[in-house]
Amino acid sequence: MSVFLGEILAHPALASADPVVHPPGAHTYAQPVRWVHSSEVLDIAPLLRGGELLLCGGITLASATPEKREEYVRALAQRGIAALAIETGGALPEIPAAMLEKAREYGLPVVELRKVVPFVGVMQAINSILVSESVGHLQQADAATRAMAAELAHGASLDKILGVLAGITGSAVRLTSPWGVAMGSAAPESWEGDGGRPDDEAVAGGQGGDPGAAGRVAISVDIPVRGVLMGRLEVQVKQGADTALAHVAGERAVDILGLALLQHTPPGLHALAGAELMRAVLTSAPAWRLEQLAPGAGFPAESPAVVAAIHAASPQELRGAVETFLNSSRIPSAAYQDDAELVVMIGLPADDTVGARRKLLESLQGLEGDQDATVALGPVAGRVAEAAWSLAEARRALEIRQVRRRNASPRRRHPDHGRVVVDAEDTAVESLALTAIDASAREAFVTRQLRAVLEHDAQRQSQLLETLQVWLDSGCNTAQSARELHLERQSMHHRLQRIFELCGGDPRGTGRLASLHLAVRMAGLA
Repeated sequence: MSVFLGEILAHPALASADPVVHPPGAHTYAQPVRWVHSSEVLDIAPLLRGGELLLCGGITLASATPEKREEYVRALAQRGIAALAIETGGALPEIPAAMLEKAREYGLPVVELRKVVPFVGVMQAINSILVSESVGHLQQADAATRAMAAELAHGASLDKILGVLAGITGSAVRLTSPWGVAMGSAAPESWEGDGGRPDDEAVAGGQGGDPGAAGRVAISVDIPVRGVLMGRLEVQVKQGADTALAHVAGERAVDILGLALLQHTPPGLHALAGAELMRAVLTSAPAWRLEQLAPGAGFPAESPAVVAAIHAASPQELRGAVETFLNSSRIPSAAYQDDAELVVMIGLPADDTVGARRKLLESLQGLEGDQDATVALGPVAGRVAEAAWSLAEARRALEIRQVRRRNASPRRRHPDHGRVVVDAEDTAVESLALTAIDASAREAFVTRQLRAVLEHDAQRQSQLLETLQVWLDSGCNTAQSARELHLERQSMHHRLQRIFELCGGDPRGTGRLASLHLAVRMAGLA
């Protein structure tokens, strides 16, 4: 059976911490836990897999801004951790009410540890139990895959193969196409439902383990065949049943179900060519290889294309929306998914490349699917052979955005709400600086151009560099800059006057304008 949060909190190693759960309730205590981890790092979410009980001493949280605490909660909730346990007292007398409210909004259970306990001892005690449980799950999952392989060898139908998995996990299972068309389903004899078809509302919860309409938990596992997404396994587990076993068994069944799909519905040549083309793009294969593969995937070798890098908690959901949109618009495309990154190459018309790319940016913002995804669209590759460069620029745009957010002042570091679409053409200057100029040369250039401004900010805790950046990015529009910085126009004029004095005069109408702008943007990469 799975190990639930309630059991862990009742274990002597944690019970002595006098834990209080926010919000209280049976559902919170029934939350399955995959692992116990401890960290004070507020940017820990990308390093987690989901299902963890995260222990936090509260020291970093005590000095963090409200915006940073909210971002911390949001990122952990999106990662799908089981719960966040925070030690109170000392540096953090209590968990901030605003933080608890955000956790409730995002559906993240928070445990307040009101007494000090050694986190190392907690992890050793609980994780040893979890390891024993995992071994048992692996043994059961391997038994399921052996039985499924035997059925496959005897030519059984998809329903019969799925029936083996349903019987061992005690769950209803369904195999669908990437677009949701049912290809097979099964349920154990004791299942009380709709004949083995998992509830659509429950399945929508995905891997996050959200409860479905009938008090059930849905798990979704992608089934690739030769690099092509051919199906999706949906497992519906009754509330209180062994969700961990269903997770492990579903993941272990991927290869067998892939072979079954290959036998019953083999992928077409077009799909295989698209997957091979994307692998070539991802590995920066030689130009001749890309040109050789492109026609089979529906891309004329000389046609322009653009590559998007998409990071999402549930990339498979967004992939379906992207591919449906592109197919309905008859736009050539090929996609490849690797963990939390989805890479999509999209063909553009030669007669209106710029306009088509602009419309594509707008469409990516409005697509259905994971609204917390971050999408970066690379620059136009003049031909398919340059697709790897477009992808590299898209990924670099994501990195530059992260650096910008980290270096931004607290008042301008707003948490993301909704899907973020990043245009790599907006970060072309930073990309050039990172790839063509070494760090020491960048630093020397920034110092020569902005030394007086940087020293002024350091000595007087002013924001002249930020003001200069906003003003230059706005095209030297003083009124717009004042609005963005929440300043009165007179205050904005005073700041600009001081900046001009430090920089040797008003740069407008001189060659210094371009060099100042370049220096400001390079300073943001530090």
